[in-house]
Amino acid sequence: MVTTYIVLAIVAASLAYAVLLYNHLVQLKHNVWQAWSNIDVLLKQRHEELPKLIETCKQYMQHERTVLERVTTARTAVSTAREAGDVAALGRAETAMRAGLAGLFAVVENYPELKANQTFQHLQTRISQLESQIADRREYYNAAVNANNVRIEQFPDALVANLFKFGPRELLRFSDSELKDVDVKALFNA
Repeated sequence: MVTTYIVLAIVAASLAYAVLLYNHLVQLKHNVWQAWSNIDVLLKQRHEELPKLIETCKQYMQHERTVLERVTTARTAVSTAREAGDVAALGRAETAMRAGLAGLFAVVENYPELKANQTFQHLQTRISQLESQIADRREYYNAAVNANNVRIEQFPDALVANLFKFGPRELLRFSDSELKDVDVKALFNA
């Protein structure tokens, strides 16, 4: 009779331990999924912010390019007309030069560089923050994956893990090409 109670106690303790192991493995599995979800949210946010940054830069640079091209073209025309001694051409070139300079000054007045830079700085800061958060979440994810992988390989957890098909997860690693700086020039030419 005492032996029966001892055997029942051992079986009950073993089942309780197996349930605890199972529940802990479930918790680890969900920690991995939560960590991945956190990274996924940040990646999506960054994905949405990057086009805004590129577009802001393109618009700013295109506007600057247009005004500067007008001034540069007019400057060349003024120089050519002056060297040729063509007064009529010089008048037209000076008119174009003054219009180009007026356009440049209007841009400076209406769209001060600081204002344009604030938009750029805001997006740049936002993307940098997202990159830092992604790095932090990547570290958390890898810690969760490591805890999961170690636990499912340890005895007696491995028995429960194999029985209920708890599998290992992959660490989030970046290849050398992903660690390189982004070719921003190529993005502007896209």
